[in-house]
Amino acid sequence: MRCKVVSSILMLAVTVSAMSQTPMAVDSTVVVVPAVTVADTVAVYDGTAADSITADVVAADTIVAGMFGPQSPVEMDSLDIVTVEEAVADTVICPPVDMPEASSLVLKPMPAESIYRYPYSMTFSMGDWKRMWTNTCVLSGAYVATLLVLECLPPDATAWNRAEIRNVPLFKRWYNHVIKQGPEWDHDNPVFNYILHPYAGAAYFMACRSTGFNFWQSFLYSAAISTIGWEFGIEAFMERPSVQDLFITPCVGSAIGEMFYRVKRGIVANDYELAGSKLLGNVVAFLVDPVNEVVDLFRGRNTAKPFGYEITTQISPSSVTLLVSF
Repeated sequence: MRCKVVSSILMLAVTVSAMSQTPMAVDSTVVVVPAVTVADTVAVYDGTAADSITADVVAADTIVAGMFGPQSPVEMDSLDIVTVEEAVADTVICPPVDMPEASSLVLKPMPAESIYRYPYSMTFSMGDWKRMWTNTCVLSGAYVATLLVLECLPPDATAWNRAEIRNVPLFKRWYNHVIKQGPEWDHDNPVFNYILHPYAGAAYFMACRSTGFNFWQSFLYSAAISTIGWEFGIEAFMERPSVQDLFITPCVGSAIGEMFYRVKRGIVANDYELAGSKLLGNVVAFLVDPVNEVVDLFRGRNTAKPFGYEITTQISPSSVTLLVSF
């Protein structure tokens, strides 16, 4: 068998040498066929042997594979049988096969989608602007709904001037309250000013904090929502902006909001369980972060994924990636 291989290699060398000097005459038909399986003896460039190989070019007696390209015709002399789809030959000479090589293993943190998958910090920020704008749209809708609810409350609950609301056009009222008269010290029910407004400020704060922004960014967001969105926005159609609400809502609300954030971090870390109860954990999570929890009902909770790492390695040339997460 070894002599047979050596003689075939010598024959190929003579053939290639002759072809490099003068083109071979085509006395018989030559064919190029799709990949086929060739058996018996296979000699490859690196000197190893195998039982079978897939060749691109097939002739009747001697097969030269890969020498002239995958679709190049082979000119040979005195061939009698040449139109075949599968053939078995005595000798096949082909190029060596590239073996896959693996890169080194890499351990790196998994890309986190939620700030709850990072250690607690008041300054770290990975803000998700898309989620933040989604929450802002939700708050805008909630403002309109709140205004309708307040309209239905008794006059002494809001201290709104009902006669002015009935007799003065909407945008003229806003102009009078914001531009002409400006903010005033209001005399609303203390429950509104000192309980509901701070809680609302905390909800605004969490609407931003839970989307990846830090404490100071969330504080500015709460201030913008409570002043521009509510005091000088929606509520200004009904009454003048409130001096105490301009400060209490964002300042006290942000302080409460940061406590809410830490409470929710504990609930998230425990897979939304509190005191061994998922129901209690979900209820408290909703109370401390109502905007995100409502929106998550539709977009899915990214906070439910634990923080972890991944091991990656790439195998070429097929570019297969092995991923192990923990």
